[in-house]
Amino acid sequence: MAVASDLPPVVALVGPTGAGKSAIALEAAERCAAEIVAVDAFTVYRGMDVGTAKPSPEQRSRVPHHGLDLLEPEQECSVDWFQRVARAAVADVRGRGKVALLVGGSGLYFRAVVDPLEFPPTDPAVRARISARYRGDALRAHADLAAVDPDAAARMDPQNLRRAVRALEVVELTGRRFSDWRRAWDAFGSVYEGLRVVGVELERARLARRIAQRVDRMLAEGLVDECRRLHRRALSPTARQAIGYAEVFEHLRGRCSLADALERTTTRSRRYAARQQRWFAADPRVTWTVPEDACDAVVRAAGDPVASTGERGR
Repeated sequence: MAVASDLPPVVALVGPTGAGKSAIALEAAERCAAEIVAVDAFTVYRGMDVGTAKPSPEQRSRVPHHGLDLLEPEQECSVDWFQRVARAAVADVRGRGKVALLVGGSGLYFRAVVDPLEFPPTDPAVRARISARYRGDALRAHADLAAVDPDAAARMDPQNLRRAVRALEVVELTGRRFSDWRRAWDAFGSVYEGLRVVGVELERARLARRIAQRVDRMLAEGLVDECRRLHRRALSPTARQAIGYAEVFEHLRGRCSLADALERTTTRSRRYAARQQRWFAADPRVTWTVPEDACDAVVRAAGDPVASTGERGR
């Protein structure tokens, strides 16, 4: 539940990868004296710049950015850690009288920051013990979960052993059903009063072209060299599976050509963009607009957080 506040508003700019959010946010932030808080699982990593399209030093000198270069690639970026860090950044920005502009395409990380979500703890030893108990028998794990948490079991594929084990781990660690932790996901009640969310929407073919151009630009700006510096390090699971990096790592191991790696990056980026669009389409707070109008929409939202920023829907 949002708490009433006299602080400056929180505005968000969301949408799929390749939609041009960073450039839009930079212009909007300059116009309304906002500071940008990145909502992304990968720009937190130092040394992962080209493949994440991280804002340049020149862009960061124009507008303060938060949430960048916080971890080494060997460190894991968990959602609950990111929630704490991003909320602290928002509080800092607003405490200095500035508008906090959240920018990103990760629906999970966005909701973790703006909604009253809790994340259950984890314990690798407990999870390993539960996994060993079932020895690959997903159906038995699912049946045991159904006995203690039928709601959670009903939401998942009975063949998905990993998810069943995770749910059983939460039950053992907290004494609460895994489904209890999910209930806040079914509502959209921001912790920030008057939150306004602007979504950037593009026609599919146009977005596909932009994604292809983005991959070409990443190559020209040194993605392969960046990956060469990283791929022998003991990267965290999150860092290692980042789009573009995972594919070029395979090329550097001699398992595919560079052309194949880039094609896979483009394909994976398009699929990820489609998932992003579906995620944000389910959020009733998002007001959609085309890229050409998005900057004005953000500025209006920053000037009056309870005013309409455009027409709802598609």
